[in-house]
Amino acid sequence: MEIYNQDEFKLYKDQILDKIKNGAVFIHPTDTIYGLGCNAQDSEAVNKIRKIKQRYKQPFSVIAPSKDWIFNVCKCPNKAECDKWLMRLPGPYTLIISLNDKSVVAKETNNGLDTLGVRIPNHWFSAAAKESGVPIVTTSANITGDSFMTSIENLDDDIKNQIDFVIYEGEKKGEPSKIVDLTKEKSEEKSR
Repeated sequence: MEIYNQDEFKLYKDQILDKIKNGAVFIHPTDTIYGLGCNAQDSEAVNKIRKIKQRYKQPFSVIAPSKDWIFNVCKCPNKAECDKWLMRLPGPYTLIISLNDKSVVAKETNNGLDTLGVRIPNHWFSAAAKESGVPIVTTSANITGDSFMTSIENLDDDIKNQIDFVIYEGEKKGEPSKIVDLTKEKSEEKSR
């Protein structure tokens, strides 16, 4: 397992983005906590994350390449409400949207649902999704039910042995993002 800091990420960005596009499973920082990620369009990589997390039924969220990508893939029952929340991005929100095209992610990402959780973290790593042009799975870096990773020291050994690399920037003290359901006429905010 390789560990990159922000400067090393910038230095090796093209190679790292190629790894992401080609199915690498990795840990990445966000504006809230560390995420376990992969190319959300790669079924094999997504299934690897499901196995690592021991999470088989719940859908995963993605870091969207851009707001335009979200606009293009979602259908919204209340456009004004969707626009209001999209204007808050980047930020610590996961927006649950209805998809107008389920093929934008591998069916393993959202278990074939008509909905998808999308994020654009207020964090430099969001550029990786934008520059790679692919949505990136983002789910807490832990085995389901265990505490999420806050530093490299508390990264579970089972996870450590199954990932390709970590983009690390020190201890995180955040909480998971706030979930906002935009699939209904009136949005609903949920805490995790």
